[in-house]
Amino acid sequence: MSTKKILIVVDMQVDFIDGALGCPEAAAIVPNVVAKIASARQNADRIIFTRDTHGKDYLSTEEGKHLPIPHCLKESAGWQLDTRLPIAAGDTVIDKPAFGSLALGELLQQEDATALDGIELVGLCTDICVLANATIAKAALPNVPISVDAACCAGVTPASHDTALAAMKTIQINILHQGQEPWRK
Repeated sequence: MSTKKILIVVDMQVDFIDGALGCPEAAAIVPNVVAKIASARQNADRIIFTRDTHGKDYLSTEEGKHLPIPHCLKESAGWQLDTRLPIAAGDTVIDKPAFGSLALGELLQQEDATALDGIELVGLCTDICVLANATIAKAALPNVPISVDAACCAGVTPASHDTALAAMKTIQINILHQGQEPWRK
């Protein structure tokens, strides 16, 4: 049986929800993301989780020099995926050391693009890791429809969330609002 759709859940980790870099907007989307995962599971869609992963040397990395707030340190409580997410044994979890995951792109390139109806991304942060991974997905499978559900994402600020959604629309990524229709068809 071939996969019809892939749901990519980006960095729904404790540190981004209510930890070191948490914000009310991130906490607010958790129920939407939980519902999206449940729906994908009911449809037998493939689910991939990404997990921002840093080492103890984070502050000396390029990212750490620009964002000097240690977060998502491997094996820490803040690195863990939020416990409200329904993660199953068959799901894929990709630890990524940067905003976008080349491993995700390589995994997607192994898919039979003709068997896919689409790829949808949800998660945190819209303006950083969702944007980066949606771009990688689009580059890996340029002829597969890619969507981002705006109601299942939050940015560093509401304004940067909207800016990222507009940027993704420009590169032909469909933006869904409240799980409904894309901005464009």
